[in-house]
Amino acid sequence: MRYIYKSDMHEMTLENTRFYQYYQGKGVLNKESFLDLQPLYTFKKIPENTYLLRAGEKSQHIYFVEKGLLVSTTLNEKGSENVIHFASEDWFVAERNSLFDDQPSSVYIKTIEPSTIVYIDKEFPRKASEISESFGCFNDQMLQKNILVQERRIQSLLSMSAKERYLLFLKTYPNIPLRVPQWMIASYLGVTPESLSRIRKEIAYSE
Repeated sequence: MRYIYKSDMHEMTLENTRFYQYYQGKGVLNKESFLDLQPLYTFKKIPENTYLLRAGEKSQHIYFVEKGLLVSTTLNEKGSENVIHFASEDWFVAERNSLFDDQPSSVYIKTIEPSTIVYIDKEFPRKASEISESFGCFNDQMLQKNILVQERRIQSLLSMSAKERYLLFLKTYPNIPLRVPQWMIASYLGVTPESLSRIRKEIAYSE
């Protein structure tokens, strides 16, 4: 198996990456499939606070977080960032409207910390489905799950209290709170940093 990149300690082979192990764990792509698909994915080390995609650009990739943390944002009329979602290790993130409908992106995607990201060509799902029927079924399930997650997020903003949204955030992103500034969490929840601070204190006092 080919070398992917050099870490601080040793050269990393594809078989040792989270990307490979993720699909192996799902049972949808074997070693031969990964070899066939090699032209359609690339591992890149990206510094913190680096944009992978900007609003107005046309997306060409799905991103898999091998190591590090991504955030998707939009800009409001005042030029401030609104956080849509986070993606840490083993998560995928993409701007699907731009990727598959050839439209300019409406979101920004950037690193929050130094990251290793797998750039997956937009043709990867189609080619992988041709190679593996089980991948096609799995990919359809993932698309449905993504739609459900987005619907639940909208419902939470419309019907849940700020405290309920924060508790749901902790359940959805258990490893994120210590890795991002408080204003980003507040933006994701649709509250001010001051309100978030009060909610956190309330929860801490009740435990």
